[in-house]
Amino acid sequence: MKRIYIKDLAVNGEETVLLKGWVHKIRDLSHVSFILLRDKSGIIQLVCTKEQIKGLRLENAIEVKGVVHANEKAPKGIEVEVTAIEVAGKVFYDKLPFEIQSYKEKATLETQLDYRTISLRIPKKKAIFRVQNEIETAFRAFFKSNYFEEIHTPKITHSGTEGGSEVFTVNYFNRRAFLSQSPQFWKQMMVGAGFERVFEVGYAYRAELHNTWRHLNEYVSLDVEMGFIKDETDLMNIEEKFLNYLYKYLKETCSEELRLFNVELPDELKIPRIPLAEAQEILLKEFNKKSPVGNIDNEGEALFHKYIKEKYNTDFVFLTEYPSAKRPMYAMECEDNAEITNSFDLIFKGVEITTGGQRIHDYEVLKAKMERLGIKVEDFDFYLDTFKYGMPPHGGFAIGLERITMQILNLGNIREAALFPRDMKRLTP
Repeated sequence: MKRIYIKDLAVNGEETVLLKGWVHKIRDLSHVSFILLRDKSGIIQLVCTKEQIKGLRLENAIEVKGVVHANEKAPKGIEVEVTAIEVAGKVFYDKLPFEIQSYKEKATLETQLDYRTISLRIPKKKAIFRVQNEIETAFRAFFKSNYFEEIHTPKITHSGTEGGSEVFTVNYFNRRAFLSQSPQFWKQMMVGAGFERVFEVGYAYRAELHNTWRHLNEYVSLDVEMGFIKDETDLMNIEEKFLNYLYKYLKETCSEELRLFNVELPDELKIPRIPLAEAQEILLKEFNKKSPVGNIDNEGEALFHKYIKEKYNTDFVFLTEYPSAKRPMYAMECEDNAEITNSFDLIFKGVEITTGGQRIHDYEVLKAKMERLGIKVEDFDFYLDTFKYGMPPHGGFAIGLERITMQILNLGNIREAALFPRDMKRLTP
C-alpha cells in the first residue's frame, strides 16, 4: 500500500490509507483513545482502541492503517479510525528535553539549539525553515526568469575578498588558505567570462568577534551580479522587483506558516532611496542620534526604520552613497565625487540585509586603487587578469538568507533562522 501524507487526506468512502509519522500527542479517555500523528506535512487525529495505544510513547515513529472519516469537531474536520499500528522507530529517552506538543516556548534558545533535531519537531520551529526554503526557491526562480545563471564558487581561497582580518584560516596541504568571506571576486569574473548575469546560493564565513542576536560566523548568502548596467540604480530596481515577487510567492506557498507567526505581507513594496548623509541628518534632527563617520550603527538603523515606517509606511529603505573609506576596494566611486561610492545597503525592519553597488570595471582604475590602498596587486592577479579583456560596467548585491528570514517572521534571534548555527561559542550539533 502506498503511503499518503497527512496534507493529502480526504474522505473517500471506506478506503484504507497508510500513514507514517511520529506520535505527537496521546489522549487516553475513559471511552476512547486518540493519537495526534505528525508527519512533515501536518498533524491528524487518529481514533484508537486502548489496546492499539498500549506501550506507545511520545515521538515513537509509527506506521498506521485506517479509514478517513469526516468529523467537524476534529482538527481539520477529518480523523482516521485506526485498524492497525506498527512501531517503526522505538524511543529510548527517560524524559524529553522540552515539550514538543505546545507552541509555547518553555525552553531557552540555547537548550533548543543543544537539542536541535528535537526542537525542529515543534511545528512552529519547522515552519521557519519551510518559509526559508521557499525564499531560496523564489530567489532561484526569479533570477532564472530574468536570464541569470546559477554558479558555484570556491569556498576555500588563497586570499580574503573583503580585506581585513575577519577570515578563518585553513591548513590546505601545508599551505595557508582561507574560508571564503564572499563569492565577490568569482561572480565578477563570471560576468567578465561572458555569463553576464549570475547568482549563487552558498555559505560565507566571517571571523567577526560578535556574539549578538543578529550575527553568525557561517551564513547563507544569496548573491547576484549583473553586467552592462548603467549604475547602482539598476541593481536596486531588480532587488525591489525580486522582493515584490518574493512576497507574492510566500503568500501563495506559505500562508499557513505566515499565519503561525501572525505575519501579513503587503501587496506591493515601493522602497525609498535615501543618501546616507541625509539619513544621518534625519537621525540627528528627529532623534538627537549621532552616527559614526560614514555609517549608521545598530541603534540608528532601528530608529531610522521607525522614521521610514511612519513617513513611507514601509519596512524597507535603501541607504545610498556610502563613502569610499567604508567600502571595499572594488566599489565604484562617484564620477563627480571620489569620496562617495555608487553603493547601497538595504535596511529591513531596522536590520541591514543587503549590501551592494556598482563595481570598478576598468583594469587600470582598479589596479591603481588597489596600489593606493596598499594592497599587494600580485596576490590578486587571478582576479585582475579578467579586467584586461573587456570587462563591462557591472555590479551586484548579496542578501543574508538567515537575516531576511528572521525579519520576515519577526524572530528574536538569527540563530532561530539557522538549522545548525555557527557562532563564536557553538560548533555542535
